[in-house]
Amino acid sequence: MKKRILNYVKETDQIIQKKEKITKERLAYHLIQIEQFQHERLVHLMVTIFVGILAFLILLFGFLLENSWLLLGFLGAMCLFIPYLLHYYLLENNVQKMYFQYDILRSKSEGKK
Repeated sequence: MKKRILNYVKETDQIIQKKEKITKERLAYHLIQIEQFQHERLVHLMVTIFVGILAFLILLFGFLLENSWLLLGFLGAMCLFIPYLLHYYLLENNVQKMYFQYDILRSKSEGKK
């Protein structure tokens, strides 16, 4: 997914740099891509929140029960949480950039600079 969103944003930036008018089909395609990445972003947000809450609960019970195995479980949960957080960060920032790109594409399709 990382490669896909980065490639799409890069391709769209290249299209924006060109001096030609943007078609309505291209605008519609861009909106479809935004919707797909928004859905991906929402799913990753829910998973990230779930894993973060799970890690916190494991840590809490590890301290309350004074169980070192639960503290090791916390480290395992953090090994999941940090990559999920980084991936969500990537999705969030690139979807925000896609919103900005859409505004530029729309203005170019209307003949504005």
